[in-house]
Amino acid sequence: MSKSLSDFIKEARERVEEVSADDLQEALEEGEDLLLVDIREPYEYEKAHIPGSLLIPRGMLEGAADPNNPHRIEALYTAKDRAIVVLCNTGGRSAMAADTLQQMGFGKVRSLSGGLKMWEAEDYEMAAGAYEGQLP
Repeated sequence: MSKSLSDFIKEARERVEEVSADDLQEALEEGEDLLLVDIREPYEYEKAHIPGSLLIPRGMLEGAADPNNPHRIEALYTAKDRAIVVLCNTGGRSAMAADTLQQMGFGKVRSLSGGLKMWEAEDYEMAAGAYEGQLP
């Protein structure tokens, strides 16, 4: 039996913890040490993103998270014990990405429920502009 994208997302959501926009905003306000990982494409990030989020497109996530990969990103691969919240547009890609990071040994990974659409609907802070950090 073959699987559809919705099957993969559903299975990932069963294995990962999701965080609401309200709870994420509260954690940020309280100064919780979170690594926000935006796994959308650069053109999506440029239109709108949460300030301070790290951009690692979904297709490059595993390489960026692997300390032995030439495309590694230090801020991610050194965060195995740090609280990470993975972000995308609606929460599907981020659930799959969070599941992957868990399988790679990251212990405190959550996915933003409803994605940036929900974040924006709650009128929380957003920024626009090209990503200025290192890409994998």
